[in-house]
This record gives sequence, C-alpha cells and structure tokens, in this order.
Amino acid sequence: MILVDSSVWIDYFRGVDAPETAALDRLLGSEPIAIGDLILTEVLQGFTRDRDFERARRMLSACELVLIGGADVAVEAARNFRRLRALGVTVRKTVETLIATRCILSDFELLHADRDYLPFVEHLGLRQLPCLPPR
Repeated sequence: MILVDSSVWIDYFRGVDAPETAALDRLLGSEPIAIGDLILTEVLQGFTRDRDFERARRMLSACELVLIGGADVAVEAARNFRRLRALGVTVRKTVETLIATRCILSDFELLHADRDYLPFVEHLGLRQLPCLPPR
C-alpha cells in the first residue's frame, strides 16, 4: 500500500509540477492509494472555497483511509523520536513522526515531498516511493 502525504496532495491540488506529483498522477486509478486521517485534515483545511473543498473531499474519499494514531503507534512514535534524538537528529513535527511510524509499522510505502521524513528513511527503515522527474 502507498500512503500519500499531505505535502504531495497539497502540491497536486495546486498544480505544482514535481516528481512527487507526477508519481501521484501516475498512481491515481492504477494503484491502491491510502490517505491518513491526519493527512486528510491537513489537506482539506487548506481549501478556502467550499466548491474546491467538496471536490477534493470526494476525490480523496476514493482512497483507503488509514487511522494514523492509536496507543501502539503513539508509543512507538515516541520511541522513534527518542532513537533519532539519540543519533543527534531533531525531529521538527510530531505529526510526521506519527505518519512515519504508522508507515513503518504497517509496511506502507510513503510518497512525500517533505525532508522531515528523511531521517526515518535513513535510520529507521521507512520505505519511500522512488520518484522520477515529471515528463
């Protein structure tokens, strides 16, 4: 399963031409895509017009919804935060820690455009979807 982060969805809805948005465009309709509940919130709260909000909500409802948190994920996310801190890595955002940890625990690939996930890839085994430049 591929979980798509808000960093990619936001760029996608804004029409940003990037390797990650091109990858998402290729995946839509051809691969199962998941969206986290926290990611869904982050994406939808950015829309200012009701029409755009509803259009995006309908589109995103076609994705499998993954609950990011819960007790097990929360505890493991705290462990991951501490592991990275012990390596001298400062994790800036709790939400990214939770998302990365959910992906690691569930063996999801993460499609993202956020450097905050890179320490999770490098040190904790987070799998990220490789992206090619847009055509």
